[in-house]
Amino acid sequence: MNRHLRINGRPCAVVNADDRGLTYGDGLFETVWMTSGKAPLWPRHMARLGEGCRRLGMPAPDPDRLWRDVLAACNGLASATVRITWTRGSGPRGYAPPASARPTCIVSAAPATPWPADWYHHGICMHLCRTRLAVQPALAGLKHLNRLEQVLARREWDDPQVGEGLMLDTQDRVISATAANVFALRGDTLCTPAVDRCGVAGTARAELLARRPDAEEVRWSLDALLAADAVFVTSAVRGIVPVRELDGRTWPPSARVRRLQDAWQSAGLPGGVVA
Repeated sequence: MNRHLRINGRPCAVVNADDRGLTYGDGLFETVWMTSGKAPLWPRHMARLGEGCRRLGMPAPDPDRLWRDVLAACNGLASATVRITWTRGSGPRGYAPPASARPTCIVSAAPATPWPADWYHHGICMHLCRTRLAVQPALAGLKHLNRLEQVLARREWDDPQVGEGLMLDTQDRVISATAANVFALRGDTLCTPAVDRCGVAGTARAELLARRPDAEEVRWSLDALLAADAVFVTSAVRGIVPVRELDGRTWPPSARVRRLQDAWQSAGLPGGVVA
């Protein structure tokens, strides 16, 4: 039995075959960075999970009970990446949700595996994905279980030197990376793509926007992004990671991005060694 895997509050590795998360992708998930028994972005994860449940019309988890489950799954791990999967639970055949849902909660933990420290200083190479994100405002911002667009996009490269892939929507607007949000500096202005039509509203993105209320949410073309002075990606697990190359455009290390990284780590948030 994997002691870092729990289902519905118990050590377990079995889920019902008729669970709607499995049959329809009917659910949500969160990926949480844990260190020394703490999750710095936990309130933002719980806020997004609660909002997702509200929008999908399913019961939300009890944060205190879920936190106890996370701590139990992380037992013995100094630093961990935790995935919380919350589904509508089992139900009869057909798309119609059951009148009274009994959600399934899956919590799994694994040792955190940081990216190479050099990527945090010099930046990552980024692949421009051919796969596009479909525009669907009803699901925009949510971290729902259907990640097939990201799976197809991630299949597009196998070069270990490529750290992420940039995804556009079907109207050729910049949205995000496959597993991170995108930011850019244009002069003194910090910008990030709006995620009200598709994409995920990341918890690290929300934290950075809260720290920088002057930041702008924009609708970008690829050319507009490539014209930026600096580009970086954010995620709850990776922190702030600069981009050094995308679609033939290169950026040198940015002192302004470095200052954002330093402030991020000083607040106890995740990130690689940038010394």
